[in-house]
Amino acid sequence: MEAPRCETIAIDAKRAKEIEQVVDTIPTLEIGKLFKVLSDATRLRIAYALTVEDELCVCDVSASVDCSIATASHHLRTLLKQGLVKYRKEGKVVYYSLDDYHVSSLVHLAMEHVNEGKATS
Repeated sequence: MEAPRCETIAIDAKRAKEIEQVVDTIPTLEIGKLFKVLSDATRLRIAYALTVEDELCVCDVSASVDCSIATASHHLRTLLKQGLVKYRKEGKVVYYSLDDYHVSSLVHLAMEHVNEGKATS
């Protein structure tokens, strides 16, 4: 599907400059990394599992998203490195949870968007 385009070029230079100044203030690289991390299906499933349950150990994450413990651990490490999850250790067991409500909000907003039929393949 091709995106519709203007049939004429009429740039409002002042407006474009004002918008550019606002757009230039956003941390695009960091936001891009965040979405890149969540673009992996397994990591997204893990993040969603952690919205269902406040905290899960690696074994429960593994069973919940149907992957090996090694795979779950790898993805949790990636999510941790990017600041999306945090952990606490209780004896020999490590429990993971979402770092804050923003992560949960991102996952839920994305699901709402897709469920409304707005996302395309």
